[in-house]
Amino acid sequence: MDGVSDDGSRAVSVIAFIGSVFSPWYHWSGRGNPANHCCINVATYGPGGRFAMTDRGTTALRSTPETFTVGPSSLHWDGTHLTIDIDEVSSLPLISRMRGRITVTPAAITDVELPLTEDGAHVWRPFAPVSDITVDLEANGWRFSGHGYFDANFGTRPLEHDFSYWTWGRYPTQSGATCFYDAARRDGTALEAAVAFNGDGQAASIDAPPRTPFRRTLWALRRETRADHGVTPRQTKAMLDAPFYSRAVVETQINGERTSGVHEALDLDRYANPLLKPMLAVRVPRRARWRF
Repeated sequence: MDGVSDDGSRAVSVIAFIGSVFSPWYHWSGRGNPANHCCINVATYGPGGRFAMTDRGTTALRSTPETFTVGPSSLHWDGTHLTIDIDEVSSLPLISRMRGRITVTPAAITDVELPLTEDGAHVWRPFAPVSDITVDLEANGWRFSGHGYFDANFGTRPLEHDFSYWTWGRYPTQSGATCFYDAARRDGTALEAAVAFNGDGQAASIDAPPRTPFRRTLWALRRETRADHGVTPRQTKAMLDAPFYSRAVVETQINGERTSGVHEALDLDRYANPLLKPMLAVRVPRRARWRF
């Protein structure tokens, strides 16, 4: 789940994992037990923003068809709203308590699933590409409304085994939202998906404008997204900037319509470098035991 405030000054991201794909601890464990490496990653972007991603063991995990709980934080679906209750401790360099609630209200739930590889080992499930969000966190300035989305990715193999690079973007439009998913697969083939969603959750494949490069990140990570001919996308708000991964609010133009949405770029060649894992461990602590 990602969301941006109505005024564009703040943004949030929440990712719930079973088998935390970006956890060095999961990688070092041999990936044999995904439930022993679960977490609810929470990041806030803007004045006073924080990042929390704690790798937790099996005793921290509880789930039902309606509720997903990892340690002190949880997600609950009541049929209309996704309620995310947060109680985490942010990592270096700003260690502090992150508490509060985020509510996601989808305009509709889609029935779309997109295999990212030919054999279906990786699947993208955009549950609610058009959503409203309400953020109420225990920090000054962190009460606001905005637009967002809720989606999921499922996989049976490590991402770096099947992909070398990908970009993803979700851009709100007058009729709903448009998502672009582009990936370079290890087998030499490419994924090029462009899907437009309306407010009723209906989806349609569309002809995508060209892939267009724009400014690299501070870590020199290359970035591109879809944009009309002659238009260069631009970052309007920095979110997460890591050696192998970027998340940012990006402005582009799609079929003549200017729009700003959340964009991601992921370099899996960089992520596969074993030297990165100790660096990640500083930001992703391991807490193996939990008692409810």
